[in-house]
Amino acid sequence: MAPIDPHSTTDSSHPLATHISPSLYFDFPSSTILSSALLRLPGPHSGPISLDTRSLVITSVTDPVSATPLPFTLSPSDHIKGQTLTITLTHHSQFLVTFSTSPSSSALQWLSPPQTFNKTLPFVYTQCQSIHARSVFPCQDTPAARVCFSAKLNVPHQLHAVMAARHLERRAPMAGEAGGICDDLVWCGEGRVVEEFVMEQPVPPYLFAFAVGEIGWREVGPRTRVYSEAVSEVLDAAAREFAGTEDMIRVGERLFGPYDWERFDLLVLPPSFPYGGMENPRMVFLTPTVIKGDASGAQVVAHELAHSWTGNLITNKTNDHFWLNEGFTTYAERRIVEAVQGEDIAALNIGIGWKGLTEEMERFKDNMEFTKLKTNQEGVDPDDVYSRVPYEKGFQFIWRIEREIGRPAFDDFLKKYIATYKFQSIDTDMFINFLKVNVPGIENKIDLILWTEGTGIPPDAMEPVSNIYAAIVSLASEFKLGRMPREDEVADWHGQEWELYLENLPKSVEASQVSALDARYRLAESKDYEVKVAFLQLAISSRCKDYYSEVEKTLKEVGRMKYLRPLYTALTQGPGKEEEKIFAKRVFSEARDTYHPIAQGVVESILSKYL
Repeated sequence: MAPIDPHSTTDSSHPLATHISPSLYFDFPSSTILSSALLRLPGPHSGPISLDTRSLVITSVTDPVSATPLPFTLSPSDHIKGQTLTITLTHHSQFLVTFSTSPSSSALQWLSPPQTFNKTLPFVYTQCQSIHARSVFPCQDTPAARVCFSAKLNVPHQLHAVMAARHLERRAPMAGEAGGICDDLVWCGEGRVVEEFVMEQPVPPYLFAFAVGEIGWREVGPRTRVYSEAVSEVLDAAAREFAGTEDMIRVGERLFGPYDWERFDLLVLPPSFPYGGMENPRMVFLTPTVIKGDASGAQVVAHELAHSWTGNLITNKTNDHFWLNEGFTTYAERRIVEAVQGEDIAALNIGIGWKGLTEEMERFKDNMEFTKLKTNQEGVDPDDVYSRVPYEKGFQFIWRIEREIGRPAFDDFLKKYIATYKFQSIDTDMFINFLKVNVPGIENKIDLILWTEGTGIPPDAMEPVSNIYAAIVSLASEFKLGRMPREDEVADWHGQEWELYLENLPKSVEASQVSALDARYRLAESKDYEVKVAFLQLAISSRCKDYYSEVEKTLKEVGRMKYLRPLYTALTQGPGKEEEKIFAKRVFSEARDTYHPIAQGVVESILSKYL
């Protein structure tokens, strides 16, 4: 007996569930979901079985055939893993858990009407990666445990539900289907509807995803609709930004093999969504900050699309091997971007990633374990060590292999890798063994141990080779000498060029230089948050307090951690920042309730480290 994942109590001696059927009654006034989940096993099992839970109130566990209660216990709560629900089975192949979520569920954000675009109806959505599915329903919350599911969502009739699954129907509730979670009079109450969904392909629990609210949509391709709150300007802007999605899907299929998920829909969430995108199968969740008005936001969509092969089809077995999801996907994203938008844009993308990777080395200089690809996260919350390392060092490793064997051979290898391991969860050793078998002698050309188990950036990692990349980095280096780029030099720049330029400026320059740069190019007012936040970081590090009101405004209007983490860190890290620390603490206290629980936890950990 042994846990199979440092972040789960799932035991190696227990069978893994093959199918979960949740029934969910959404109670918006209390910010809770009254729920049941039927879990099916591959066959009859006798003895204990352990499920992960967090902030759930367990009402009962029963045999669904006889309705006989089954013995269960709940462990004391662990601050990372939550509580273990241990059920004793006697030749059972299925069991029914009745429970409710709590308002503090770490996966769920409940938005009151004033927090939505239209200000009239509430909204709720999930973010289950990395280990938050357990706060929605009891499960073996490890990517090693892939499950199919069918779900019934009982919601107020003015609202619509969407899910990362196939929609079956929207219908009236039926007596007898509540499964003990509430009285039939409640389940079938006036003004309630049931939305049914099914996911017939086995997915890891972190890809369980839904949203409920006043949701509309636009058609953007034969396999793609874009959904958001039912606001015409948001839907129309998203439809324009993502109009080229079908072209990207076709490029992905040419590079990586068939697209196995039927639909590739996009849900643009409210500004509090903590990530740029989440690769939930069939329906990617996106932050509205990727709608930039110039189609460059499609690069985030390219990343989430690439996950359809690397991450969703082949999944890291535990978060220790997260690079298998993100390194491959970052490589695949850049191949799609190169094919659709050109080599120069792909090189800018690589360059921004390279700069991000070097900055993560500084962030983790006191804990270099998390600069490895294959990490040891025992006793560590994955949200606390989330970084660009698995993305960018992982990309560099895959790119290094491509350079060694050549692109045509690597493309053949990649297709074989995906076909071999589709719908499986694997670890680093399995990948390395597959690589050695299929590329004989590769271990004599590339130090595979150094790349996967070594700290830092290996010497054979590489910056991109591109004239536009070199020109921008050169211009940035001249800034410290007092030279600002001329208008003719930046006439063709879009968000990515400015982001690369700002990321490569010295971290501390004169406040007057910062003001002069903004006076000429209005970067603090940019509609592109990548540009705005990179500029505001520069303003903070240069103690240019004229921009602190813009910092406050930004921290209060978006909840994407890519922006929260560097801004709060810049305000609080380092000596002599008492005024900035007071400012950061006040802004967080006022903005906290607008952030998703995952983002709240990340900012709290930054403030506790530096305050």
